[in-house]
Amino acid sequence: MDIQRRTFIKRFGFGAAGLGLASSFPGCMTQQAAVQASLPRSTPEEQGVSSTAILEFLDALAKSKHEFHSFMMLRHGHVIAEGWWTPYRPAANHMLYSLSKSFTSTAAGFAVAEGRLKVDDLVTSFFPDDLPGGGGDPLLAGLRVKHLLMMSVGRAKDSTPIVTKEENWVKAFLSLPIESPPGSDFLYNSAATYMVSAIVQKVTGQKLIDYLQPRLFEPLDIRGMTWETCPRGINTGGWGLALRTEHLAKFGQFYLQNGVWNGRQILPAAWVQEATTFKIQQPAAKGADLEKLKMTSDWHQGYCYQFWRCRHNAFRGDGAFGQFMIVMPDQQAVIAITSQTADMQGELNLVWDHLLPAMKEALLPVDLDAHARLIHGLGSLALPLPKGRGASATAGRISGKTFQIEPNEAGVKSVSFRFHHSACTFSLTDGQGEYAVECGLGKWVDGECDMPGTPPKITVGELRPCKIAASAVWRDENRFDMIWRYYETPHNDSILCRFDGKSVRIDFLNSIPGHAETRAALIGHA
Repeated sequence: MDIQRRTFIKRFGFGAAGLGLASSFPGCMTQQAAVQASLPRSTPEEQGVSSTAILEFLDALAKSKHEFHSFMMLRHGHVIAEGWWTPYRPAANHMLYSLSKSFTSTAAGFAVAEGRLKVDDLVTSFFPDDLPGGGGDPLLAGLRVKHLLMMSVGRAKDSTPIVTKEENWVKAFLSLPIESPPGSDFLYNSAATYMVSAIVQKVTGQKLIDYLQPRLFEPLDIRGMTWETCPRGINTGGWGLALRTEHLAKFGQFYLQNGVWNGRQILPAAWVQEATTFKIQQPAAKGADLEKLKMTSDWHQGYCYQFWRCRHNAFRGDGAFGQFMIVMPDQQAVIAITSQTADMQGELNLVWDHLLPAMKEALLPVDLDAHARLIHGLGSLALPLPKGRGASATAGRISGKTFQIEPNEAGVKSVSFRFHHSACTFSLTDGQGEYAVECGLGKWVDGECDMPGTPPKITVGELRPCKIAASAVWRDENRFDMIWRYYETPHNDSILCRFDGKSVRIDFLNSIPGHAETRAALIGHA
């Protein structure tokens, strides 16, 4: 080891495992086992990436409108950069939304490998008792598993909003008309992925999360994940999976290695190839030029089996509001991102503009200063706290008092604010009970929330109680603002409280891009 590298290790605290170097000392066995359970770490330069380029990516991100929650970059199987924006943290799960679909595809791949089903199997063959009377739509008879996987059911509209209103989602899906021959047209349809989940459960007798446990999750040391279910106990498939960012990065590395993990072929390489290569072209919107779109849009590179093709010969799993697992075979790289954004293409553009050109074939010279700045930057990532002050004379006047709320659609009966030790406990009562959230004044305070309407979300299923980090400030003498971050989801609520004498007005605003709305204000009197 050269003296410059020894100096680096001494200065920044990297052990042999942190630099991707094997240790032959018996006393390191515990550390080695831990490294095997997690992904090995390395410096960017050792894997042919410039620390300065990653810093430029973070700087461009900070200047953008995207809100990142976590970021991991892998090269040659080593983590070379990772960061979480406080109050998000490494040990917490994160809702994946439609990135769940890629795990559903993987479960189907295991079932195919075990001879339990074939992609050419007819969907109707699995659910004879749920078929509509008279055989249903004649095109339904030609619907195959592969058509579900490649989003080519043949329907003109996504059937998910209709299907999820029923108790029996399978029966509801099969009852809807099909307008064009299956396999002919692409239309994104999360209910189709749910049907894949239902088929896997039908042929294995297990929910996806249980079926994948010994086949995928245990070998990759993925633990603590959760997956929502339909009313009949089938994992939702197209959404609802939550796991840690490093677990997502492992999943991407697993696919980069063609289904091999720790030297063992877990998922057949043939399935990885089948699942991640072009199957069907996404259409252009009316009046748009598809060939031009292919030059700039990562949503027009072709769809696979619940994976998307990307520009630059990459492929990805993705979920609403910016959940990404990007696999770049040509660069031997994986990038995992969780976030909240209204512009997912914009996030991908940052990757292509900054990280893609930074990856070189050979290792780069050690750059102590750049890497020190990178380590510091990644370690100090944080989402902004609400701006304001920590005290107001109004706090002493209202603390502990109960405000009776005027009749409202939410059924809220009363609220109260109790200020204590640099924190405020906000309590709300309705006909079902009392709910409380503790907010740090100018800081985050962790807790759990089971208040109705939290967290904001656009999918079906119950997430309460949910983990929360909450903070609050006084904007002026009579304006008190709280922000509740549900850090296992991409979302948060802003609660704006305006006091006027013995009265209060409370507005709730959710953060969901394109779905943000203020609920009807609560008006209360002490």
